[in-house]
Amino acid sequence: MPSKEFNTLPNIYLVGPMGAGKTTVGRHLADLLGREFLDSDHEIERKTGATIPWIFEKEGEQGFRSRESMVINELTTKKNLVIATGGGAVTQALNREYLKQRGIVVYLYTPVEIQLQRTYRDKNRPLLQVANPEQKLRDLLQVRDPFYREVAHYVIETNQGAARDLAQHILQLIVSKRDVE
Repeated sequence: MPSKEFNTLPNIYLVGPMGAGKTTVGRHLADLLGREFLDSDHEIERKTGATIPWIFEKEGEQGFRSRESMVINELTTKKNLVIATGGGAVTQALNREYLKQRGIVVYLYTPVEIQLQRTYRDKNRPLLQVANPEQKLRDLLQVRDPFYREVAHYVIETNQGAARDLAQHILQLIVSKRDVE
């Protein structure tokens, strides 16, 4: 049974690259908090009735990012949620503002080698459907890492420990910092 002290916590938003484990860690974190978990990419698909690869194909990345910003704006106005964002959500300044101002942001830092292992066969990631996915992941991390760090209240390395352990660690960090304040 989640503690009543968790009811006072704002929403928790997980950001990071593809393959960071945002959805898996987010589900565990939501379970620990007794909250609903949402994945912004899944919400985009649910609202549009289309897959992300289809949206990328028909509308391009900018069309997808526009839809993503609308969903993130909507989700961040709700309460008692844990939300996993898409890897590129932080590239839009408005999304960074929504996330940072409306909750606690945790950056799940993941080395490219681990991202590659976790995404190697996933055909639902349009940006990785290229000749050299490893180089693409390196390029994306180089561009996005500063945005992840800018928006994050906490940076957690995901290459140590299981998803449930990471969720517990995140919760301990957040609660201990709030106890100090």
